Amino acid sequence: MIENIHKNIQPELIKKYNLELIDMKPQAMLKWGYEKFDNQFAITTSFGIQSSVLLNMVSKLFLQRKIKIFWIDTGYLPPETYQYAEKLIEDLSLEVEVLQSKLSPARMEAIHGKLWETNKVNDLDKYHELRKIKPLENGLEKYNIYCWASGVRAGQTENRNKMRFLDIIRKRLSLRPLLNWTNKDIFYYMKENNLPAHPLFSKGYSTVGDWHSSTPDGIEKKGRNTRFGGIKQECGIHTNN
Repeated sequence: MIENIHKNIQPELIKKYNLELIDMKPQAMLKWGYEKFDNQFAITTSFGIQSSVLLNMVSKLFLQRKIKIFWIDTGYLPPETYQYAEKLIEDLSLEVEVLQSKLSPARMEAIHGKLWETNKVNDLDKYHELRKIKPLENGLEKYNIYCWASGVRAGQTENRNKMRFLDIIRKRLSLRPLLNWTNKDIFYYMKENNLPAHPLFSKGYSTVGDWHSSTPDGIEKKGRNTRFGGIKQECGIHTNN
């Protein structure tokens, strides 16, 4: 039974939920989300470097045919990401719904230009709004999703270091089962479950998004600082700004 929760959820309820989640393992959090919100619960994935972990957990819990899995495809992902996605979908027997912008890449570039080339935060914000945030919100709205889970981790960015297991993002609940996991936790889970690495991991990428805004780790930049030309750490999906 889905709880009758209003869109303007009260801080006291968020606090209560976080107290319930604090001692749970990620798998238990996923089950909690499904049991609490039923068909109003969904998973998002980027098929990035560490995406296999959350997807594998969903698969092993036999939730992959009960919970919507959304893949936000900007149309600018590297070929390796598309190939990796196909492999994981087949290996884990996933049913994934692809969310894309209503604007094709060619049409967007004709109207707005190559927004990632200007080195302006406002242009990147517009790009992310068009290609990531709006497609996600349209998918969540279509299925009346109230709570969505992702694989974000506290150590990835300054913003994520301040996150709780459950919080409000754009008037919906966002669940983060892997929030407290370290790189070692990810590594050993993938090893123990024989999960394939993203093809770009062996080429020095610790994080990967669009082909034009992702680079391998270097001496000066590592992790999320390699994204978006180093002028941003977040694409906006996991923020309210």
